Amino acid sequence: MIYCDYQATTPLAPEAREAMLRWLDGPEGTGFGNPHSPHRMGRQADAAVEVARDRVAALFPPGGQVIFTSGATEAINLALRGSAEKDDKRPVAVSAIEHAAVLDTAKALGGRVDILPVNHEGLVSQDALLAANVRLVAVMQVNNEIGTVQPCDRVARRARANDALFLCDAVQGAGKIAPPDADLIAVSAHKLHGPKGIGALWVRDGVKLHPVQTGGGQEAGLRSGTLSPALCAGFGMAAKLAVEQRDDDLLHIERLWEAARTLFAGWTLNGSASNRWHGNLNLRRDGLDVARLMSEVRQVAFSAGSACASGSGRPSHVLQAIGLSEVEARQSIRLGFGRYTKMTELEQAANMINDAAAQQG
Repeated sequence: MIYCDYQATTPLAPEAREAMLRWLDGPEGTGFGNPHSPHRMGRQADAAVEVARDRVAALFPPGGQVIFTSGATEAINLALRGSAEKDDKRPVAVSAIEHAAVLDTAKALGGRVDILPVNHEGLVSQDALLAANVRLVAVMQVNNEIGTVQPCDRVARRARANDALFLCDAVQGAGKIAPPDADLIAVSAHKLHGPKGIGALWVRDGVKLHPVQTGGGQEAGLRSGTLSPALCAGFGMAAKLAVEQRDDDLLHIERLWEAARTLFAGWTLNGSASNRWHGNLNLRRDGLDVARLMSEVRQVAFSAGSACASGSGRPSHVLQAIGLSEVEARQSIRLGFGRYTKMTELEQAANMINDAAAQQG
């Protein structure tokens, strides 16, 4: 199997796996302690968690706090729900191409939600943002379907000019590009070669949140539940590698991108070619039956859209937001590549996909 679905999840880094193993030790070892326990095993586990926290913090701007969560969806929920004040009835504003974790949670708050339109490249409308009178603006750093990189610094300035918080879903950008200048940033470990089941919410110093679940309040009183030292350690190591290998990873991905643009020369690129993370290739082809293509090219793991919504049967809201028709959206595929993708694998995947697409006429 050739893996070309890096937006859905990334391969676990061997170093991250190794970092996790000691904290999975059973009765014969000493790594299974509860990090919230006061005895020696607990203190050792807690120390591992704090080392991981420092490593994850390096993904973010200075002057903030890392709150471990079960993933980016929980982090986004904590940000959107925890920042709500009873006496602030202003709506929230979210871009039209946000992940469902943002869109659905914003709607579930019960108040008004302003949808910020995007242009054909997937860039949020600055005019719409300037006009917004909201308590919070949510714009993702790198779109998970089309790879568009938003001008987050400008979004942050506009939000603050309106006395609003800026929440950024940085799941696809964390460890790959510079962190956004936001008040709240959500990330997920498994999108940067860490384990599934853990993520984080970064909270800028001075930003006040309320807990959204009751319990022991283990994470600074904001998030309850016993942390997994193994997951934290794996996340921390993945973050450390992302920081240390960022330049090498970027160079590798640029080479893959240039090759991919040639290998898929007969296809139309969805979204921006320049304001884009080049590890994302979202393409369409007239008359393409994507379901048939995926069935015939089972040796390649790729997507017909975002993995989170691929089973819904609905055309991509992201592709429709940038002006594609329902038919064009359904004729699109997404390929993602990264650190562990070999050039030969990409070439083989492209040949199989192109051959199968050509058979459709």
